[in-house]
Parts: sequence; structure tokens; C-alpha cells
Amino acid sequence: MSKPTTRIWLIRHGETEWSKSGRHTGSTDIALTEQGRKQASALAPFLATQTFDVVLTSPMQRAIDTCELAGLGDQAVIEPQLHEWNYGIYEGLTTADIRAEAPDWSVWSSPVPEGENAAQIGARAQALIDRLLSGGASNIALFSHAHFLRTLAAVWTTGKPSLGAHLMLDTATVSVLGFEREVRAIVKWNIQQ
Repeated sequence: MSKPTTRIWLIRHGETEWSKSGRHTGSTDIALTEQGRKQASALAPFLATQTFDVVLTSPMQRAIDTCELAGLGDQAVIEPQLHEWNYGIYEGLTTADIRAEAPDWSVWSSPVPEGENAAQIGARAQALIDRLLSGGASNIALFSHAHFLRTLAAVWTTGKPSLGAHLMLDTATVSVLGFEREVRAIVKWNIQQ
């Protein structure tokens, strides 16, 4: 059973060349840019004010490096469920590139051939939330990716991944999920250091 004191900290990885240009980056392991490394390091003083019971990171190097530069690498455990969406045939393309062939395409509501759709990502997010809440930890840090973290927040608050379309998330930002009394809520969103 979840405790109203549970806080889940969502930390998006720092800038990469592909995130900078808006390319969908799921399974391609892109390194942080120099700016991304600076962004990740800037998170360290802020995160040092917290004591985390659990620190989990996506298996992608950009998330692992962000976690390490943010000062939590020694606590981190790789969590495969935190990987970004599988964008299938759209890997490496921008939304504009995709819409040249599929007008009005949206990752939130359109098919992703050979990849994952919003419902599948929502189910993955829900399974992770259920596991985290059953583990008894009060303060949890998750290092992951924009679309997955937006989905996780959407599922946390409404149970519906589609809300993620309305939650912008910049690189190297911190967001916090928690409770308003017994109701799941977004406590902080898209904080930059």
C-alpha cells in the first residue's frame, strides 16, 4: 500500500546532439554533449539536499552519465523499465520528418511501426509505479528520458498515458511526484538548475 509521504523524483538526462535537434532517441545510445555534462553536474548540489532510499537509472549511457555527474552514481541500480520508448522505424527522425510521410502523426496517439505505442508505455510505467510503491521506499530518484518520464507522470496522476502530451520536459530537469493528502499529484515539474 502506498504511503502519502512517498516522493518519486524524475530526472531527465542532460542534452545530447539528438535531443538538441529533436530527433527521437530510443534505442540509439547517444552520448551527452559538453553542455549536457554541465547540465547534469549542475543537478548535484540540488540533489545533495535529499536522501534517496532508491536510485534507479535507465540502462542508456546518457542517463547513467547524468546520474553519475549529478552525484548519485554510487547508489544507482540499472532499471530496464526506465528505457525510453522504442520508436521503431521512427528512430532518429524528428516529428517534422515523420509528418512528411504521416501528417498529424503524434507519438501520443499514432501507431509506431515496429516500436511501442502509448498504451504499451503506459503499462510499463504502471508496472514500475506499482513495484516502487510496494517496495516501501519514501524517496526515490529515477534517471530516464523525456517521453517515458512524461508517461510515468501521466499514469501516476490519471492512469492515462495521453496526459503526457501536455507535460513538457526539458533536458537535465527535476520533477517530483507525490501526494496531496491521499491523492497522487505532481509536486514539482520541469525544474532546471
